[in-house]
This record gives sequence, structure tokens and C-alpha cells, in this order.
Amino acid sequence: MAMVRIFGKENCPYTTAAREAHEAKGDEVAYYDVKRDAARLAEMLVLSGGRREVPVLDEGGTITIGFGGT
Repeated sequence: MAMVRIFGKENCPYTTAAREAHEAKGDEVAYYDVKRDAARLAEMLVLSGGRREVPVLDEGGTITIGFGGT
């Protein structure tokens, strides 16, 4: 089982899809809503190189921006 940190927004369909897909695989998911948590937004911006696109996934240090073909 992998640990995945997902930085996203509550009403973003790509964030929801990422969370559901990783939970279905049995991954441990930590979700952070960057609209409600300024500290997590700042962390996401460091991981994404300043890009404000969501979701940003951190899978053991491998960073992916976007989900579902983006």
C-alpha cells in the first residue's frame, strides 16, 4: 500500500477522481483542501514549482500535477 498526498479543491472533479482512484487501489490517501488551508497551499506551490493547478499528487516524492490525462 502506497501513501499518496493529494492537494486539491473540494469541488474539483479531477481532485475527486484522484482521491477515489487511489482509495480504490488501497492506497493510504491524505487529502488537503488548498482553498481552506493556506499552509497546505504554500506547500503545494513549492511541490508544483509555483503552478496553481490541482490536483497535485505526491506519491513518495514523485510529484504529478493533474489527474485523468492532464
